[in-house]
Amino acid sequence: MSNQGIRGFYQLTETIKDQLLQDPNCNTVTTGDIYDVNLNKQDIFPLAHIIINNVTQQEQTLVFNISIIAMDIVDQSKQETEDRFLGNNNEQDILNTQLAVLNKVIQVLRMGTLYTDKYQLDSDVNCEPFYDRFENQLAGWTATMDVIIYNDIRIC
Repeated sequence: MSNQGIRGFYQLTETIKDQLLQDPNCNTVTTGDIYDVNLNKQDIFPLAHIIINNVTQQEQTLVFNISIIAMDIVDQSKQETEDRFLGNNNEQDILNTQLAVLNKVIQVLRMGTLYTDKYQLDSDVNCEPFYDRFENQLAGWTATMDVIIYNDIRIC
């Protein structure tokens, strides 16, 4: 017995955390409320944050609606802006690398090792970029998805 019905929250958050930390463009993974992001001054960026939005209990499955926020600190150059498209910061680099971090996790859930371990996406994933968020000047993406796990709790 896998105890997913009893330990599903722990198993899902730990599994996604471990998957995120395998990526060289993710140094820290946190979880909890959105307002807890980037309050710890010891955080090493790039950072990912996992939020469990809600859980739908079905007959033999639990459907976790989760958001994963992948982000990094925007570095402003002191040099005068010469390229108005790129600007004088690394924001586009951050958006590119952090989308890749999320893309890897999504693909592993869609058809990789997490899928075969019975952590499966229920639908397409929406990724939304953000700029200048939180206390530090951060940029990145928020991916929101439904992940299904097996619910092995039986009352008989």
